[in-house]
Formats: sequence, C-alpha cells, structure tokens
Amino acid sequence: MNADVLRAAYGAFAAVVRPLGDEESWRPTGCTGWAVRDLVFHCTGDAQRALVALHTPEPGAPDRDAVTYWRDWAPDPVGAANGRRWSRVSAGMFLDFRQLRDLYLETAAATVRAAADTPAELRVRTQGHVLTAADLVTTLAVEATIHHLDLVTDLTDAPGPAPEGLAAVRATLDGLLGRPLPLDWSDEHYARAATGRAPLTDADRRALGADADRFPLFS
Repeated sequence: MNADVLRAAYGAFAAVVRPLGDEESWRPTGCTGWAVRDLVFHCTGDAQRALVALHTPEPGAPDRDAVTYWRDWAPDPVGAANGRRWSRVSAGMFLDFRQLRDLYLETAAATVRAAADTPAELRVRTQGHVLTAADLVTTLAVEATIHHLDLVTDLTDAPGPAPEGLAAVRATLDGLLGRPLPLDWSDEHYARAATGRAPLTDADRRALGADADRFPLFS
C-alpha cells in the first residue's frame, strides 16, 4: 500500500532528524545552500501541504499521476534561489532547532496517519494539479527519500533511506525515463544522478544514448 511506503520513508527521515540538536542543524546538506535546518523546514512544509490535500477532496478528474507529477519540476535556477532564501529566513526564525524538529516530527506523523485513513481513489488537489490520494502519497514518499539522501550528506553516521522509499524513487524515475535504467546503478546513485545531484560520466552517457540529454529527469 502507498501509505505503508510513506510510513517507511517518513519514518526513516524522522529517525535521522529526531536526535539532532541545534549545532547539527547548521551542517550542510546535498541541497545547494541549504543547511539541515533549512531542509527540515522545507520537508515540514511538504508534510503540511499533504495534510491539506488529503483533507480537501477534489471533484475534478486527475491530470497527473505519481510519475507525470514530476514533469513540472524541471531545473529552475531562479526558483531554486528564491527557495533557498525563503527556507533560510523561515528556518532561522526558530530560536532553537528543537522547536522546528518537533514540529516536523508531529506533522510528519499526522500526515502518515491521514494517508492511512484516506481512500486510495480519492481525488485531491496539490501544486495546481489533481491526483488520486494514492498517487499523491507516492510522490510524498519519493520526495522524502530523495531529501533523506540530501539530509545525510554530512551526517555520515546517520541511517539511510527506507528500501521501500528507494524502490518508489526507482519506479518513478524509470517511469519518467520510459524504460528500466540500462545501467547498474544503486538506488541511491540513480536518485542522485537523475535529479541532478551527481554528474553523468562519459560511460553513463554512452549507455543512456539519446536519453542522456533528458537528465536530470526532474530537479
């Protein structure tokens, strides 16, 4: 079930966040210009967005699914810069990271419960599109898993993402690519390379052929 994948992905992310204190919150992440606290703030907003969507039924027909949802998220340097400013200022308003940490943990837990209680076929609206609740929940697990890889970049002793979340990321990326990846990449490297976090080598480009020019598949 999609809710089980979200529970695993959010649970793994929470396991990294839960023991962190204020000092660790300033460590760098895999998101350019974002410290740990900035990324946690961003993920808190994502969980809040999910809560709103899961409690707001939409009468219209879906125009996106768990794969096509990501086609809107092409590299956008201006949007990324604005997002960095917003996250840094907003996350900095918490006088102690533990306040933000606890807000994330309780919001993520509420989102998991809401996902489990929502019929999979319910149509919901988010980011200007209509999806089924099941597809929305999959997109949440994918985003949390990719950001988990970002989160632990400088937290070398932290646990990695949930296998269920990584499997959802691979299925999503293969869906965007239109075929199974023709390279022997780990789930983690696939997630990083296909979202612009790791560069393609010349050998990668030869194996991908014309599809190499489509990378990153989303950002």
